[in-house]
Amino acid sequence: MNDEDLVLVISNAPDLLLAKRIAHVVVEESLAACVNLGAPMLSIYTWEGVVEGAEEVPMTFKTTAGRLDALMQAIARMHPYEVPEIVAVPVTASAEPYRKWVQAQTAPRGGERAAG
Repeated sequence: MNDEDLVLVISNAPDLLLAKRIAHVVVEESLAACVNLGAPMLSIYTWEGVVEGAEEVPMTFKTTAGRLDALMQAIARMHPYEVPEIVAVPVTASAEPYRKWVQAQTAPRGGERAAG
C-alpha cells in the first residue's frame, strides 16, 4: 500500500461523549480527515466466556495508509476497552476530489514526519 492510499478505519465507543472526544482529537491531530459517528447500536459478543450485549456508538475514520498506524495508536490510547475494535479497510476507489481532500487533511503538519 502507498502512503497516499485511502483507508477506512472502523471502531466503536461505549458512549457518544467519548466518541466525540476521540473524533475531535484525531481530526485536530490530522490523523483522520473526517470521522462519522453513527447512531448507538447494540453489539452482542463473547467476553471471557460470557455472551454479553452493550450499546456502542460506531465510528468510521477516513485517513491515508501513511497515517494509519498513528491513528490506530491514538484510538487505542483513548479507548477504555481492554481490546477495542480497530479495523482498517483499504479503499479501492474514490472520487478524485474527495481523495485529494483526505490526503490534504491528513498530511503531516509543521515539523511532524510522515509514518513509513
